[in-house]
Amino acid sequence: MASAPESAVDSPALHVDRVSKTFGDTVAVREASFEVERGEIVALLGPSGCGKSTTLRVLAGFEHPDEGVVRINGETAVDASVWHPPERRRIGMVPQDFALFPHLSVADNIGFGLSSGHHAWWRRPLRRLRGVEAPPRVREMLELVGLEDFGERFPHELSGGEAQRVALARALAPQPAAVLLDEPFSNLDQNLRASLRLAMRNILKSANTAAVFVTHDREEALSLADRVAVMRDGTIEQIGAPDDIYYRPGTRFIGTFVGDANILPGQRVRGGAETELGFVILGNQSAVEGSDSFDILLRPEQLALKPTDPSDPASARVISSEYYGHDQVVRVRLPSGAEVETRLRTEVVWHPDDSVSVVVLDDAVGFPR
Repeated sequence: MASAPESAVDSPALHVDRVSKTFGDTVAVREASFEVERGEIVALLGPSGCGKSTTLRVLAGFEHPDEGVVRINGETAVDASVWHPPERRRIGMVPQDFALFPHLSVADNIGFGLSSGHHAWWRRPLRRLRGVEAPPRVREMLELVGLEDFGERFPHELSGGEAQRVALARALAPQPAAVLLDEPFSNLDQNLRASLRLAMRNILKSANTAAVFVTHDREEALSLADRVAVMRDGTIEQIGAPDDIYYRPGTRFIGTFVGDANILPGQRVRGGAETELGFVILGNQSAVEGSDSFDILLRPEQLALKPTDPSDPASARVISSEYYGHDQVVRVRLPSGAEVETRLRTEVVWHPDDSVSVVVLDDAVGFPR
């Protein structure tokens, strides 16, 4: 395997600069720019058709961009005059369906591509592999993904989570500059996803490999990634740490897409905004600079409830309460008729028609109307 150029030492594993891709009159990706460092996990998050899968295919070399530059470990893979095919990019790919070879064992699947030529280890007839020790790198990958005793099994003998880990081990085996994952949990049972997200994150961090994965699931993006790039209509609207994306969204679309949100009208006052819930501090004053009226966003967990006298005309009323044990989601109708959703701990259980006041616990963000 060719070693990375010396310039790669101080370069990000992936550098994407103003990449664009169109299909006929449709703009799939518009001037996408971002970087991924070694050992970093970046999620491309967005609704269907936003361009995230096309961006992944451009990085892998499956699509030729119309414009832009892609560098891998400091080496140019794509620009105005260069286009390296997939096999030259040192990129590992985990497809949505895992694409394991059904006639090869787990060890053979992982060893695929480690060596080439007529005498490649994985090319030997399967009946001759019984008792043949796998190469050290294959054994290392089996251990990394926690499948040390699964080397001689075949894909049809694996669970969905086990198959996913084999596909990831196969992508990591050649020591790529980066691994790309296309909707990695879409084919898995909902009950397995949370534990498998943690397992995948631990595997990628142990391998110290840059990773980019695409998803439309906000929980997957926020829990697995070090940074999240939110895409809409082919454009990356914001990229940042999960808590920044969640609590300090750059646009109204991001605010409502990445989590449950309460949107209320606000009027500018010194230091923040006046709302039906009272005074709130704005965490993004500059975003609404020059506007006297705008909308504010508050997450359900940024609100609390207090009991009030039912005869008080300023009281709000509980509409519904969903109890989950560890917390509860309580929907409240304000005196104006507007409704807000709160997410609360369960020391106090609220019931429909309870009289309450709503308390703001944290800074809000504002968006122009």
